[in-house]
Amino acid sequence: MINKRLLIKNLLAHNDENSFYDKKRKIDISQKEGKAKFLKHICALSNSNPENNSYIVIGVEDEDNKIVGVDFFDDSKIQNLINAYLSNPPIVQYENIPFPHLPDDKVVGLVTVRAKSKGKITSLRRNIWKYYGGSVFLREGSMSVPKVFDIEIRDVNSQIVSSIESHAQNNIKYTLDGVFDFMNMRKDYSPRYQVFKEYFVVCWAGQKKEVGEEVFYSRVDIELINEQVRLFYSALDEVSIKFDDNSFKIIEYVNLGLQNQDKYFRLEETIISFDDNANYNIDTTLLFEPPEYSKKILYHIYNANNALLNKLKSEIPLRPDEERDLRNLSVTYLICYFNGFDEAINKLRIARPFLKKHSWETWSSYKEAARILRKVKYN
Repeated sequence: MINKRLLIKNLLAHNDENSFYDKKRKIDISQKEGKAKFLKHICALSNSNPENNSYIVIGVEDEDNKIVGVDFFDDSKIQNLINAYLSNPPIVQYENIPFPHLPDDKVVGLVTVRAKSKGKITSLRRNIWKYYGGSVFLREGSMSVPKVFDIEIRDVNSQIVSSIESHAQNNIKYTLDGVFDFMNMRKDYSPRYQVFKEYFVVCWAGQKKEVGEEVFYSRVDIELINEQVRLFYSALDEVSIKFDDNSFKIIEYVNLGLQNQDKYFRLEETIISFDDNANYNIDTTLLFEPPEYSKKILYHIYNANNALLNKLKSEIPLRPDEERDLRNLSVTYLICYFNGFDEAINKLRIARPFLKKHSWETWSSYKEAARILRKVKYN
């Protein structure tokens, strides 16, 4: 089993970006341009490495390889995006890798790309941004460039990649170090560990809250220590956790209440199943049913949001009650969208830079709304 944190260190130490490895400060697949560039790199890595894994490391400065991290990205449906836009799509996995020196809410993103159909070219299935359907890309050094193929792609990287991966294999020391690191870093949130199949070690922590007979957790952090992969992280949401000898189940709830009232809705269920043959599988199911509210109330909220947005754009100071409403602006725009206000999403996108600039709270609320929307759209 590969220790993903060690793998990233080995990739960064090996040499600069090349035909099987790319690094990015960040990616943004919420916008067409960012989505197109991401697909281009996936296409190029798949074509350049038909016999081995390729990698993209996200959250690294290009000049000096400094690990700065990115936000936790929990979109399990990224393969849907790849399948929708690429012909002969590779298998793509996005994992969040914690590093001890990073803040709690930051990780390094690791994208693993594996060609699925050997001998077949991966290409864009349809137009996106400035790239045309049918376009084919290949890695040349650190660049993903368009190519016209009339020859067979050759395997030149398998031995190099195999060597890098073999030097990143996990061992008992890395596992024990990982458990102790987690327990020390999460000691304020009742950290604990669970061993599955006498092989897998899952560490998790969170603030416990009992509602009737139900138990929920917030500020939840869950890591698979064997691979140094963060499976789940949330600073805001309510989460229920259940496990038995064979699996670990997480149900995530999101707060979509109106007028300062908390009202939680199921968003997603994740089940991590552990097998006897030292393999594990992660299945994610969207459970979300959009809340329905009175259109009369939503019209009032929607217009109030628009007025707040205009004040932000004009840099007009806000009253204390408007500051409170601004903290909920992203979520209420999202609720309006789920209830038939199609233009609400465009308003939310316009608000993005102003919310980011205004405060940590308004920016966190925006990222949460964008995450919910992304999950719903991919499903």
